[in-house]
Amino acid sequence: MVKVDKNFVNTMYSVEGKVALVTGATGALGRVAAKAYGYAGAKVFLTGRNANKLQELVDEFQAEGIDCAFFAADPAKEEDVDALVKAAVEKYGRVDILFIAHGFNKPCNILEQSVADWQYIMDADCKSVYIVLKKVSEQMVAQLGGAEKVASGQGGKIVVVTSQRSKRGMAGYTGYCTSKGGADMMIASAACDLSAKYGININAICPTVFRSELTEWMFDPESAAYQNFLKREPIGRLAEPDDFVGYIIFLSSNASNFITGAACDCSGGYLVC
Repeated sequence: MVKVDKNFVNTMYSVEGKVALVTGATGALGRVAAKAYGYAGAKVFLTGRNANKLQELVDEFQAEGIDCAFFAADPAKEEDVDALVKAAVEKYGRVDILFIAHGFNKPCNILEQSVADWQYIMDADCKSVYIVLKKVSEQMVAQLGGAEKVASGQGGKIVVVTSQRSKRGMAGYTGYCTSKGGADMMIASAACDLSAKYGININAICPTVFRSELTEWMFDPESAAYQNFLKREPIGRLAEPDDFVGYIIFLSSNASNFITGAACDCSGGYLVC
Protein backbone atom coordinates (compact mmCIF):
# COMPACT_ATOMS: atom_id res chain seq x y z
CA MET A 1 0.00 0.00 0.00
CA VAL A 2 1.26 3.48 -0.86
CA LYS A 3 1.90 5.47 2.29
CA VAL A 4 2.55 9.11 3.06
CA ASP A 5 3.53 10.37 6.48
CA LYS A 6 1.51 13.36 7.66
CA ASN A 7 4.30 14.73 9.86
CA PHE A 8 6.76 14.56 6.97
CA VAL A 9 4.37 16.46 4.70
CA ASN A 10 3.86 19.13 7.35
CA THR A 11 7.57 19.59 8.11
CA MET A 12 9.41 18.64 4.91
CA TYR A 13 10.45 22.20 4.04
CA SER A 14 11.74 23.02 7.51
CA VAL A 15 15.36 23.99 8.11
CA GLU A 16 14.67 25.21 11.63
CA GLY A 17 17.56 24.58 14.01
CA LYS A 18 19.94 23.60 11.20
CA VAL A 19 23.34 25.25 10.79
CA ALA A 20 23.79 26.81 7.35
CA LEU A 21 27.19 27.98 6.08
CA VAL A 22 26.87 30.51 3.24
CA THR A 23 29.80 31.55 1.02
CA GLY A 24 29.67 34.73 -1.02
CA ALA A 25 27.38 36.07 1.68
CA THR A 26 28.00 39.71 0.82
CA GLY A 27 26.87 39.21 -2.78
CA ALA A 28 23.28 39.70 -3.92
CA LEU A 29 22.27 36.04 -3.95
CA GLY A 30 24.38 34.96 -0.98
CA ARG A 31 22.87 37.71 1.15
CA VAL A 32 19.31 36.74 0.22
CA ALA A 33 20.01 33.05 0.83
CA ALA A 34 21.58 33.75 4.22
CA LYS A 35 18.67 35.89 5.34
CA ALA A 36 16.15 33.33 4.05
CA TYR A 37 17.83 30.60 6.10
CA GLY A 38 17.72 32.90 9.12
CA TYR A 39 14.05 33.74 8.64
CA ALA A 40 13.37 30.00 8.37
CA GLY A 41 14.93 29.40 11.78
CA ALA A 42 18.41 28.19 10.81
CA LYS A 43 21.62 29.35 12.46
CA VAL A 44 23.62 31.11 9.76
CA PHE A 45 27.40 31.27 9.42
CA LEU A 46 28.40 33.81 6.78
CA THR A 47 31.65 34.03 4.90
CA GLY A 48 33.29 36.13 2.22
CA ARG A 49 36.53 37.97 1.81
CA ASN A 50 35.47 41.38 3.17
CA ALA A 51 35.25 41.35 6.98
CA ASN A 52 33.72 44.84 7.17
CA LYS A 53 30.83 43.93 4.86
CA LEU A 54 30.29 40.67 6.73
CA GLN A 55 30.11 42.53 10.05
CA GLU A 56 27.51 44.88 8.58
CA LEU A 57 25.42 41.88 7.49
CA VAL A 58 25.68 40.24 10.90
CA ASP A 59 24.60 43.48 12.57
CA GLU A 60 21.63 43.73 10.20
CA PHE A 61 20.62 40.10 10.63
CA GLN A 62 20.97 40.09 14.41
CA ALA A 63 18.75 43.18 14.60
CA GLU A 64 16.04 41.00 13.07
CA GLY A 65 16.60 38.21 15.56
CA ILE A 66 18.64 35.92 13.30
CA ASP A 67 21.24 33.77 15.05
CA CYS A 68 24.36 34.33 12.94
CA ALA A 69 28.10 34.86 12.91
CA PHE A 70 30.83 35.36 10.31
CA PHE A 71 34.38 34.45 9.39
CA ALA A 72 36.26 36.19 6.58
CA ALA A 73 38.04 33.76 4.24
CA ASP A 74 39.18 33.35 0.64
CA PRO A 75 37.43 30.21 -0.67
CA ALA A 76 40.24 29.54 -3.13
CA LYS A 77 42.78 29.10 -0.32
CA GLU A 78 42.75 25.73 1.41
CA GLU A 79 44.13 27.05 4.68
CA ASP A 80 41.41 29.73 4.78
CA VAL A 81 38.67 27.16 4.25
CA ASP A 82 40.12 24.89 6.93
CA ALA A 83 39.97 27.83 9.33
CA LEU A 84 36.44 28.70 8.17
CA VAL A 85 35.05 25.23 8.85
CA LYS A 86 36.80 25.12 12.21
CA ALA A 87 35.30 28.49 13.17
CA ALA A 88 31.79 27.42 12.13
CA VAL A 89 32.03 24.23 14.17
CA GLU A 90 33.45 26.06 17.17
CA LYS A 91 30.51 28.47 17.02
CA TYR A 92 27.62 26.10 16.30
CA GLY A 93 28.97 22.57 16.76
CA ARG A 94 28.26 21.32 13.24
CA VAL A 95 27.39 22.24 9.64
CA ASP A 96 24.13 20.86 8.22
CA ILE A 97 23.72 22.99 5.09
CA LEU A 98 26.28 24.48 2.73
CA PHE A 99 25.25 27.15 0.23
CA ILE A 100 28.02 28.18 -2.19
CA ALA A 101 27.26 31.53 -3.82
CA HIS A 102 30.67 33.06 -4.51
CA GLY A 103 31.98 33.55 -8.03
CA PHE A 104 33.83 35.77 -10.47
CA ASN A 105 33.86 36.66 -14.16
CA LYS A 106 35.95 38.85 -16.41
CA PRO A 107 34.50 38.58 -19.93
CA CYS A 108 37.05 38.68 -22.72
CA ASN A 109 37.52 37.29 -26.22
CA ILE A 110 39.72 34.21 -26.19
CA LEU A 111 42.19 35.93 -28.53
CA GLU A 112 42.68 38.73 -26.02
CA GLN A 113 42.28 36.96 -22.68
CA SER A 114 45.49 36.12 -20.88
CA VAL A 115 46.09 32.65 -19.53
CA ALA A 116 46.47 34.23 -16.09
CA ASP A 117 43.01 35.83 -16.27
CA TRP A 118 41.46 32.57 -17.49
CA GLN A 119 43.13 30.71 -14.62
CA TYR A 120 41.86 33.26 -12.08
CA ILE A 121 38.28 32.66 -13.25
CA MET A 122 38.81 28.90 -13.00
CA ASP A 123 40.24 29.23 -9.51
CA ALA A 124 37.40 31.51 -8.37
CA ASP A 125 34.52 29.53 -9.87
CA CYS A 126 35.74 25.93 -9.96
CA LYS A 127 38.78 25.26 -7.76
CA SER A 128 37.33 27.23 -4.85
CA VAL A 129 34.03 25.35 -5.11
CA TYR A 130 35.97 22.08 -4.94
CA ILE A 131 37.89 23.18 -1.84
CA VAL A 132 34.81 24.37 0.07
CA LEU A 133 32.75 21.38 -1.02
CA LYS A 134 35.51 18.96 0.02
CA LYS A 135 36.22 20.52 3.41
CA VAL A 136 32.57 20.90 4.41
CA SER A 137 31.78 17.39 3.18
CA GLU A 138 34.58 16.06 5.39
CA GLN A 139 32.96 17.83 8.34
CA MET A 140 29.52 16.46 7.47
CA VAL A 141 30.92 12.92 7.27
CA ALA A 142 32.76 13.39 10.59
CA GLN A 143 29.46 14.38 12.20
CA LEU A 144 28.07 10.95 11.34
CA GLY A 145 30.47 9.40 13.84
CA GLY A 146 31.48 6.58 11.52
CA ALA A 147 27.94 5.73 10.43
CA GLU A 148 27.34 4.90 6.79
CA LYS A 149 24.25 4.26 4.70
CA VAL A 150 22.33 6.96 6.58
CA ALA A 151 19.02 8.12 5.16
CA SER A 152 19.12 10.37 2.12
CA GLY A 153 19.66 13.99 3.10
CA GLN A 154 20.37 13.20 6.73
CA GLY A 155 24.13 13.60 6.29
CA GLY A 156 23.74 17.15 5.02
CA LYS A 157 22.58 19.34 2.17
CA ILE A 158 24.83 21.19 -0.27
CA VAL A 159 23.56 23.74 -2.82
CA VAL A 160 25.92 25.38 -5.31
CA VAL A 161 25.11 28.35 -7.54
CA THR A 162 26.40 27.68 -11.05
CA SER A 163 24.83 29.16 -14.19
CA GLN A 164 22.96 28.50 -17.40
CA ARG A 165 26.30 29.37 -18.96
CA SER A 166 27.41 25.94 -17.76
CA LYS A 167 25.32 24.54 -20.61
CA ARG A 168 25.75 27.03 -23.42
CA GLY A 169 28.72 28.89 -24.82
CA MET A 170 28.86 32.65 -25.16
CA ALA A 171 31.26 35.08 -26.81
CA GLY A 172 33.79 36.35 -24.29
CA TYR A 173 32.94 33.62 -21.77
CA THR A 174 35.52 30.92 -22.46
CA GLY A 175 36.65 31.20 -18.84
CA TYR A 176 33.26 31.50 -17.18
CA CYS A 177 31.45 28.84 -19.23
CA THR A 178 34.33 26.42 -18.67
CA SER A 179 34.39 27.03 -14.92
CA LYS A 180 30.62 26.71 -14.49
CA GLY A 181 30.45 23.62 -16.69
CA GLY A 182 33.22 22.10 -14.60
CA ALA A 183 31.35 22.96 -11.41
CA ASP A 184 28.22 21.19 -12.66
CA MET A 185 30.19 18.03 -13.44
CA MET A 186 31.97 18.28 -10.09
CA ILE A 187 28.60 18.33 -8.33
CA ALA A 188 27.35 15.34 -10.32
CA SER A 189 30.48 13.36 -9.47
CA ALA A 190 30.48 14.40 -5.82
CA ALA A 191 26.91 13.14 -5.52
CA CYS A 192 28.17 9.71 -6.61
CA ASP A 193 30.76 9.86 -3.83
CA LEU A 194 28.61 11.27 -1.05
CA SER A 195 24.91 10.59 -1.40
CA ALA A 196 24.32 6.83 -1.10
CA LYS A 197 27.15 6.24 1.37
CA TYR A 198 26.87 9.30 3.61
CA GLY A 199 23.37 10.69 3.01
CA ILE A 200 24.69 14.02 1.70
CA ASN A 201 22.58 15.54 -1.08
CA ILE A 202 24.40 17.96 -3.37
CA ASN A 203 22.77 19.94 -6.17
CA ALA A 204 23.31 23.06 -8.26
CA ILE A 205 20.94 25.85 -9.15
CA CYS A 206 21.54 27.37 -12.58
CA PRO A 207 20.18 30.91 -12.96
CA THR A 208 20.57 33.33 -15.80
CA VAL A 209 20.91 37.05 -15.10
CA PHE A 210 19.62 38.25 -11.74
CA ARG A 211 19.79 41.74 -10.27
CA SER A 212 23.03 42.68 -8.51
CA GLU A 213 25.43 45.59 -8.42
CA LEU A 214 27.20 44.14 -11.45
CA THR A 215 24.05 43.50 -13.52
CA GLU A 216 21.90 46.52 -12.58
CA TRP A 217 22.68 48.13 -15.94
CA MET A 218 20.83 45.31 -17.72
CA PHE A 219 17.53 46.05 -15.95
CA ASP A 220 16.67 49.21 -17.92
CA PRO A 221 13.51 48.14 -19.82
CA GLU A 222 14.40 50.52 -22.65
CA SER A 223 17.90 49.13 -23.18
CA ALA A 224 18.82 46.88 -26.09
CA ALA A 225 20.41 44.40 -23.67
CA TYR A 226 17.18 44.03 -21.70
CA GLN A 227 14.99 43.72 -24.79
CA ASN A 228 17.31 41.16 -26.36
CA PHE A 229 17.45 39.05 -23.22
CA LEU A 230 13.67 38.98 -22.91
CA LYS A 231 13.45 37.25 -26.28
CA ARG A 232 14.76 34.15 -24.43
CA GLU A 233 12.75 34.62 -21.21
CA PRO A 234 9.23 33.17 -21.46
CA ILE A 235 8.51 34.36 -17.92
CA GLY A 236 8.69 37.93 -19.23
CA ARG A 237 11.29 39.52 -16.95
CA LEU A 238 14.77 39.16 -15.53
CA ALA A 239 15.29 37.61 -12.10
CA GLU A 240 15.49 39.16 -8.67
CA PRO A 241 17.65 37.39 -6.04
CA ASP A 242 14.60 36.47 -3.96
CA ASP A 243 13.20 34.51 -6.92
CA PHE A 244 15.57 31.72 -5.88
CA VAL A 245 14.58 31.44 -2.22
CA GLY A 246 12.11 28.64 -2.96
CA TYR A 247 14.79 26.61 -4.74
CA ILE A 248 17.25 27.22 -1.92
CA ILE A 249 14.95 26.15 0.90
CA PHE A 250 13.65 23.19 -1.10
CA LEU A 251 17.14 21.84 -1.88
CA SER A 252 18.24 22.42 1.73
CA SER A 253 15.31 20.59 3.30
CA ASN A 254 13.92 17.07 3.51
CA ALA A 255 11.55 17.89 0.65
CA SER A 256 14.46 17.24 -1.75
CA ASN A 257 15.75 14.01 -0.20
CA PHE A 258 15.45 12.12 -3.49
CA ILE A 259 17.29 14.75 -5.55
CA THR A 260 21.08 14.73 -5.84
CA GLY A 261 23.66 15.51 -8.51
CA ALA A 262 21.17 17.74 -10.32
CA ALA A 263 21.79 21.01 -12.12
CA CYS A 264 18.41 22.60 -11.48
CA ASP A 265 17.04 25.02 -14.08
CA CYS A 266 15.89 28.23 -12.42
CA SER A 267 16.09 30.47 -15.47
CA GLY A 268 12.52 31.63 -16.07
CA GLY A 269 12.30 29.29 -19.04
CA TYR A 270 15.53 30.39 -20.73
CA LEU A 271 16.28 26.92 -22.07
CA VAL A 272 12.94 26.42 -23.80
CA CYS A 273 13.28 29.25 -26.34
